[in-house]
Amino acid sequence: MSGVAFLDLTPSHAEIRAELDAAWAEASMSNAFILGPLLERFEDEWADFCGTNHAIGVGSGTDALELILKAMGVGPGDEVVVPAATFVATASAVVAAGATPVFVDVDRDSLLITADGVRSALTHRTAAVLAVHLYGAPVDVDAIRVVTDPAGVPVIEDAAQAHGASLGDRRTGSLSLAAGFSHYPTKNLGAFGDGGSVTTDDDELATRIRSLRNHGRATQSDSVYAEVGRTSRLDGLQAAILSVKLRSLDRWVQQRRDVVGWYDERLPDGVRRVAGSVGCSAPHLCVVRVPERDVVRAMLREQGIGTAIHYADPVPRTPAFGSRAGAFPVAEEAADTMISLPLWPGLTREDVDSVCAALGSVLERRG
Repeated sequence: MSGVAFLDLTPSHAEIRAELDAAWAEASMSNAFILGPLLERFEDEWADFCGTNHAIGVGSGTDALELILKAMGVGPGDEVVVPAATFVATASAVVAAGATPVFVDVDRDSLLITADGVRSALTHRTAAVLAVHLYGAPVDVDAIRVVTDPAGVPVIEDAAQAHGASLGDRRTGSLSLAAGFSHYPTKNLGAFGDGGSVTTDDDELATRIRSLRNHGRATQSDSVYAEVGRTSRLDGLQAAILSVKLRSLDRWVQQRRDVVGWYDERLPDGVRRVAGSVGCSAPHLCVVRVPERDVVRAMLREQGIGTAIHYADPVPRTPAFGSRAGAFPVAEEAADTMISLPLWPGLTREDVDSVCAALGSVLERRG
C-alpha cells in the first residue's frame, strides 16, 4: 500500500507554475513590495470574488480579526462571544484587541457556533460575536443575527478556513459586518507565507482598518498619523501570488468537493465526517472521529498515511485561556476523538481508497 501525504501543494502549484513565476518576476521588477498596485489589484479581485465592497490585505488572519475589532472600537471592558471549538487565534485576536473572549459550546454534529449558544452568552458587555466557519462549513449567520441584531451586537466572520464557501447564494466574507481571512499557505487560498485579509461593505470600517494596518496613517496623507496603529500589511509579492491562485480557486474547491465525496463513499462503517450533515461547500479539512485517536494515528503513520489534529484542545481548555476542563463537553469530546485525513487538490480516488482501507484495517485491528 503506497503512502499518502496529509498535504501536498506541489500538484496545484505545478498547474500554474508559469503564472506563479511571472507573478514573482512582476513583483521583483515593479518594486511594489509594500502597498501599491499589486496589493490593490488583489484587494479588488478578492472583494469582487467575495461579493463585498472592500477587501483589505493584512499581515495574517489573526491580525485581520484583531484589526476588525479595534476598528469597531472593541476594547477593555467588552466581551466577544467565541466558539470553544476553533483555533486559538480566534480568541487570541480578542485578547489582543483588549477585550474578553466568552466561550460557548458548539453543535454536536457540525461543531459550529449556534444561535442558542450565542443567546446564552449575551450580556450588556457583549460587543461582537465571532462566528467561525470551521473546516470549510459556513455558520448559519442569518440564524445568529436573529438573536444579535435586536441586541445591536454585530457578527464577525472568522473565515480563515472558508475561502470559496457559500451560504445559499452568498459567499463567506459577505454574510456579516466584516470577515477575517487567513492566507496561510495551507488554506484553500494560500500565499507563499503569512498573510490575511478583511472583507466588508462598511466604508468607514474599511477606511479605519487601512489606517490601523499602516501605523495609523491617514489614508489621504503620507504624513498625518490619526491614531496609534501597527504594521500589518499584506506584501506585494504575496498579493501577486494570491491573484494568480484566485483564478484557480473555484476549480480547486471543486476538486476538494470531489475528494470529500470519495471519502463519503469509502469511509469505514461507523466513521463519519464532521460537518458531513451541513453545507460544507468549500471543504478545507476532512475531519473524522475515531476511538483511541492517538493510537489510530500512530498505526496509520506506520502505513504511510499522514494525518493531523484540528484541534487537540478546545481553546478554553488550554493553559493560556484558563484550563477549564469539563466546561464545554461537546467541544472537548470532539477534540479527544478527531483526526484530519488527507485533503488537497490533486489527491486521487486511489489515494482516498488507500487512506480508507488503511483506516478500516486499523479500526478492525483495534476491535
